[in-house]
Amino acid sequence: MSPKESLRESMDFDVVIVGGGPAGLAAAIRLKQLDADTSVCILEKGSEIGAHVLSGAVLDPRALTELIPDWKDKGAPLETPVTDDRFCFFTRGGAITIPHILFPPLMSNRGNYIVSLSNLCKWLGQQAESLGVEIYPGFPAHDVILEDGVVKGVITGDLGVARNGHHKDSFTPGMELRGKYTFFAEGARGSLSKILLAKFGLETQPQKFGIGLKELWEIPAAQHKKGLVLHGMGWPLANDTGGGLFLYHWGDNFCSIGFVVHLNYKNPWLDPFGEFQRAKTHPAIAAVLKGGKRIGYGARAITEGGWQSVPKLSFPGGALIGCSAGFVNLPRIKGSHNAMKTGMLAAEAASAALKAGRANDTLAEYDGAYTKSWVAKDLHQVRNAKPLWSKLGTLLALPFIGLDLWTNQLFGLSLFGTLSHGEPDFATLKKAADSPKIAYPRPDGILTFDRLSSVFLSNTNHEEDQPVHLVLRDPAIPISVNLPEYGEPAQRYCPAGVYEVIEEVSGPRFQINAQNCVHCKTCDIKDPSQNITWVTPEGGGGPNYTNL
Repeated sequence: MSPKESLRESMDFDVVIVGGGPAGLAAAIRLKQLDADTSVCILEKGSEIGAHVLSGAVLDPRALTELIPDWKDKGAPLETPVTDDRFCFFTRGGAITIPHILFPPLMSNRGNYIVSLSNLCKWLGQQAESLGVEIYPGFPAHDVILEDGVVKGVITGDLGVARNGHHKDSFTPGMELRGKYTFFAEGARGSLSKILLAKFGLETQPQKFGIGLKELWEIPAAQHKKGLVLHGMGWPLANDTGGGLFLYHWGDNFCSIGFVVHLNYKNPWLDPFGEFQRAKTHPAIAAVLKGGKRIGYGARAITEGGWQSVPKLSFPGGALIGCSAGFVNLPRIKGSHNAMKTGMLAAEAASAALKAGRANDTLAEYDGAYTKSWVAKDLHQVRNAKPLWSKLGTLLALPFIGLDLWTNQLFGLSLFGTLSHGEPDFATLKKAADSPKIAYPRPDGILTFDRLSSVFLSNTNHEEDQPVHLVLRDPAIPISVNLPEYGEPAQRYCPAGVYEVIEEVSGPRFQINAQNCVHCKTCDIKDPSQNITWVTPEGGGGPNYTNL
């Protein structure tokens, strides 16, 4: 241990929260509402609150209303209510509109709002700070403090470490943030949450994931239909690949367009970014974007396992909240309301425990509160949508999913019981030799784009002279295993051009362009050899999203 490392500073709080997304902010606000004297801090790896937050997003305001009933008077950025709600099945040249009368009421977007979740989190951060919550942006939680099997807090990442591992003159050791309870609100595939799931054996069924890609456009006023929400599935994805498109009109001529690909896809030649670009060439979508300008881009993994994959939420000294545990309602394409509510439930359990003089024990009350909450009901009603989709493919699954949603809504039961998810997403890839290659058209720079110009719009930046934060368990595997067996799919599933196979005279070489990383975590999830581990880079690195 160097002299500087031995001088690691330490700060003590009642509750330490890792992650300044909807769950973490809601938890912090609720803790302060319950007891203003509770000391609470939030660590956020982004340069500011909201910098790394990416979602569609159509927000169900239920949790926000419970947390801050007068959010309208306080200026919450929910300014575009949903006025038109459409669902389409796309063929190559056409679109079949599916009447909403076929959907149960739980699928309605009536009363919801089209929002920038990044902007909402910025606003929630202001509310939290006004209550006395300490927020530290640019400070990623890099390690868990574990003492005698109990979580006692986290250690932030060191600053001033060079790419080769030596300490620069600017080296500053990370700080210890110690808490009587520590909440992990890192979002999907959180780097520390992943460790805790394994350490404490919290997982039930494997979590399932998708990758969500999103662009923000400014479109001509004549094509803008403020309040329009459009969801679609079908082309360009093959029947055995889950996913679909969303299109939301909001604000002053803004159009959020995005594409989700379920990460249990089988063909290693599939390129989610390429599928997104193809989807925009559909006549119905191209007509909306014609004459518009793309002004933003981002990507993020999404939890899709739902009810079956929610792990045990509490463990000695801490709890998982929000998408660190996975509360997305896949058919509704919503998770922020559930993330916020679970943060509130954990806060209520911790507040009661602190008032009783407890510390660093297991908040079993949080698990109990979740099972009785509307979050659990929300997920239980739709629990079979994902497994039906995975087992039957898009066309056959649609009517069965519809039937299952209706029986759950009307009678509280499913004809299928509760289906399981099966194998984790990394295990679903077929061998490259057994899979058809997919040809993707060259981008035109008007409607379709390449990865690097997209990453530029995400405002992604990393200090270049720092250790690579995408760690290979075995550096030989990408070329010796993944390339011959799967065509090294990291070249395609990464939406930011981080991974390349460079052909040289001596043979192929695997290259990691870590500075491009938008922190989506897809590589940590989908690598078929489970050889890539995503860890936090130096504080403040990554995307800086605006209006996403």
